[in-house]
Amino acid sequence: MAPALTACGSDGGSGSKTLRVVAADYGDSEANSSKKYWDALARDFEAENKGVKIDVQVLSWTEVDKKVADMVAAGKAPDIAQIGAYADFAAAGKLYSADQLLTIPTQADIIAPIARAGEVARVQYGLPFVSSTRLLFYNKTLFAKAGIVKAPESWDELQAAAKKLQTAGVKVPYGLPLGPEEAPAETMMWMLSGGSGYTDHNGTYTIQSTENVETFTWLRDELVGKGLTGSMDPSRTNRQNVFDAFCRGEVGMLNGHPTLMKQAEAKGIKYGTAPLPGKKGKAKATMGVADWIMAFKAGGNREEIGRFLDFVYSTKNVLAFTNQYDLLPVTTSASEKMAGDSRKKHLQPFLAQLENAEFYPVDKTSWAKVSKALKEKMGSVVVKGGDAASVLGEIQREADATELAGHGK
Repeated sequence: MAPALTACGSDGGSGSKTLRVVAADYGDSEANSSKKYWDALARDFEAENKGVKIDVQVLSWTEVDKKVADMVAAGKAPDIAQIGAYADFAAAGKLYSADQLLTIPTQADIIAPIARAGEVARVQYGLPFVSSTRLLFYNKTLFAKAGIVKAPESWDELQAAAKKLQTAGVKVPYGLPLGPEEAPAETMMWMLSGGSGYTDHNGTYTIQSTENVETFTWLRDELVGKGLTGSMDPSRTNRQNVFDAFCRGEVGMLNGHPTLMKQAEAKGIKYGTAPLPGKKGKAKATMGVADWIMAFKAGGNREEIGRFLDFVYSTKNVLAFTNQYDLLPVTTSASEKMAGDSRKKHLQPFLAQLENAEFYPVDKTSWAKVSKALKEKMGSVVVKGGDAASVLGEIQREADATELAGHGK
């Protein structure tokens, strides 16, 4: 374990500076722990930058966000944190902005829609670290059995394919996880496919838009109501439950991210991927997810932090991390390199979606509360008698009230 954090940027009287870094662990065992990546990165950086030491602490995803929040509250903010959300710290004025840290070439290399997702009031504070996008996954064996020749591109085609799978005796024609684990993600993908989203281009919440109400009414009546989500109750089903069922060969179609590929391959499932179906044809955008790096002002080590982050975002170092975990790079240079790598062919469809992906409104301090409301309430929308207009309206009012309270501080 890395030593416990002490006051930031201390030089211990030696004339050298120490940057404290807290990062999340993307591995699921000691063998593939992210600590190895960060330790190697720190050593390489120190070799090129005499007088700057990097002290890295890698924590599990279950605890890292809270630990960093506790450190900040105790007046012991790390210099750099690589965690899930940045907006609260940015709103409190605790972070350096991207243009205070990165050189112009590094800033320009970050893919534009992902960089924008890191902005608060048009200033970028969240630096994307890695990303992923979502696609429709389908079981090729079950498709062949049901006589389906191509992946659906519209809702009507999706419903028709699900009916054929149902007739062929497939347990779960379409897997719809609106349970608490990842309801905000499934909800957003359906909102995008229906031509709306959580917010408009001005960043105003549009949760109860006419399009969103129509989307979830269609889901309730035309998919769930017709038994096309099979034996799983969407309101209680978590994403990993659906992934596991897909890997057992029980699910015809579902929305998924790159992790599902490895899980399916390990179980010998023959699968295909396709862009998300939209209301009248392919959805105009898919959902993107990013994790974030932020730099705290507390230790006053802006120059050294900037130098280290330029190093982190070099093409070689970005690819070293994304290649290990089958994630997508957040820089154009690394994406282009990955696109030309035949060993990463399986990631190309996800990579192709990145330029027009839409991200959660993580720039809003209200998002955490809205996300919680979505987890608690969205499942009820698609069950028999569910009322999309009422539930979406309730979440919209909560979102607006939280936004108002945030701005009134």
